[in-house]
Amino acid sequence: MLFTHHSASLPGSHFCRIALGVLAMGLAAASFSPALSAADEAVPDRPEKLRFAPLNYEPPNPRDYRVGLKSGPVAYVIPDRELPLVNIVIHVRAGDFLDPEGKEGLSGIAGHLVARGGIASKSAEELEERLAFLAAQLHSSVNEERGQISLNLLSKDLDEGLGLLREVLTAPRFQQDKLDLFRQQLVQGMKQRNDDSSSIEQRELDRLAYGGKFWRNRYETQASVDSITREDLIGYHKRWFHPTNFMVAASGDFDRNAMVGALEKLFSDWPFPGEAAPPAPTNIEFAEPGLYLVNKDVNQGRVGILLPGFMRESPDNFAVAVMNMILGGGGFTSRIMNRVRSDEGLAYSAFSLFRGGVYYPTPFHAGFQSKSPTVAFATSIVLEEMRRIAREPVTAEELQTAKRAFIDNLPRRFTTKSQAADAFLEEEITGRFAREPDFWKTYRSKIDAVTLEDVQRVAQKHLDPKRVAILVVGQKAEILKGHPDHKLDFPGLAGGRVVDVPLRDQMTMKPILSDNDKK
Repeated sequence: MLFTHHSASLPGSHFCRIALGVLAMGLAAASFSPALSAADEAVPDRPEKLRFAPLNYEPPNPRDYRVGLKSGPVAYVIPDRELPLVNIVIHVRAGDFLDPEGKEGLSGIAGHLVARGGIASKSAEELEERLAFLAAQLHSSVNEERGQISLNLLSKDLDEGLGLLREVLTAPRFQQDKLDLFRQQLVQGMKQRNDDSSSIEQRELDRLAYGGKFWRNRYETQASVDSITREDLIGYHKRWFHPTNFMVAASGDFDRNAMVGALEKLFSDWPFPGEAAPPAPTNIEFAEPGLYLVNKDVNQGRVGILLPGFMRESPDNFAVAVMNMILGGGGFTSRIMNRVRSDEGLAYSAFSLFRGGVYYPTPFHAGFQSKSPTVAFATSIVLEEMRRIAREPVTAEELQTAKRAFIDNLPRRFTTKSQAADAFLEEEITGRFAREPDFWKTYRSKIDAVTLEDVQRVAQKHLDPKRVAILVVGQKAEILKGHPDHKLDFPGLAGGRVVDVPLRDQMTMKPILSDNDKK
């Protein structure tokens, strides 16, 4: 909801100002028309001839807004008087990795219900009704590596909103009927796990990238969700929802000192001790090279090409980012998109992702969808582009385009005070502020320092086609048959090793064995 301020004025004077404004605009247009004509003559005849002055932008300094609260959390507090709104975001060091064995789904259910299952003084329905009356938005969740609670409301209602937020954080009700309803919704969602090939692709990519024993590949099942009780949720909340595990961003219409005091009060005198959350486990195991096939009767094959990843603290981080932008991360300016879509018409979209991992290495991932007969051919093109960027230096124009994409888009991260607060909070919870407090200050210079040689060096280091694990979800027989105009040894693209990956039972996530496997 947006609000604007209007100054009081008499109707007559209001319309007079409008008339004067229109007259002034008309005079301005008349007096400047010759200059506009001269400017029009200087406009280049083609867009690539346009030239722009270098971007002059300094990102905000996180130190100017960072506060270490006496009650425990670190907070980023950024006043913004543009609208009479306040936005508060609390990140929680918690995640799916904390789920006990046999209770998979506990973190997600607790995160969903902490702000939706009522509080000590109000039922879920009463809390929802009061928030609606205040035109406030309160959301909560816990995902893979962190939890989040956010509150957005009018600044005039801040005191009441903080009182409700305090109860959500310290005394959630976890109303039984809300638990039962959400459990039913989760089970219904499980039944659709194999309906969409994209869902199948994502979970099997995770298994190839991190290994079957990694915590990200422990799925909630009907049995695990059914076993979760209200007492489990209360225990999870009291163990992890504690100021020790909180970090905060506050932005909006407030006095900074007053907000710092309000946050101190919000987190003080916590009614239970809590426990510091451990770091997420990092015992990943990347798959052996090979072609991994999931047989699914769909009209297009989904392809994911994986390679081992790296951590974002690596000195290669900026060079890899630029390299990947040229290879497949830059949309229609990237090589993979141009070859696979624009030149050959084999896919609507083709891409690559490669960024340093925060808690554990995240893999290189190139992907696309194509008709079954052209899956192998399109895959060969992507692999060829990976080899080419390692074999030959990219052009100076490609390098400049990729670097400008990062540098010129930097201000968008800080367009609003709320975005700035969120960006700083992200750096805090992931630990980068502690290691690199001047990360954003030096960001542009580090991107700009990447050379042609750097791009080729990191491509040679990280894009080894002999290590690729290729996942394909689609019609196995048609995909392996290939296209008559493009005869290829598809398994040979991944070292000749072919692995049949079975579908998984939606409710148990155990492999569905074929008749041959059962023998």
